[in-house]
Amino acid sequence: MGSVFLLDLASQQSRWLGLRQTAIAGNISNVATPGYRALDVRPFEDVLARTGLDMAQTSDGHMRLESAEARGRIVKSPETWETTLSGNSVNAEEQLMKAGDVSRGYALNTGVVRAFHRMMLASVKV
Repeated sequence: MGSVFLLDLASQQSRWLGLRQTAIAGNISNVATPGYRALDVRPFEDVLARTGLDMAQTSDGHMRLESAEARGRIVKSPETWETTLSGNSVNAEEQLMKAGDVSRGYALNTGVVRAFHRMMLASVKV
């Protein structure tokens, strides 16, 4: 059996979600600061692409997928919604939507790790 990178990947995503949450909190705290430019972190897909992990066909019964297909299409993230007359580019609604994305990301990450942990415990008990 090969190495299992799921827990390491979940840990990386958790750290990324923490960084994104920090950036969002900073943006919200500076919503009324003149000239403040909203910050965000790179999408997690970019972080994942730098890890060098690729899908692998471990059995002849598995579907073949070229690594270019596995990467998917690059989607350009939109710029911030608006810039006020004071030069502030923070939009509270946009930041709250991003905070919701972070919350959903944490929930998904925790659910996957919990399910994987249960599966590992079940395999050890047998």
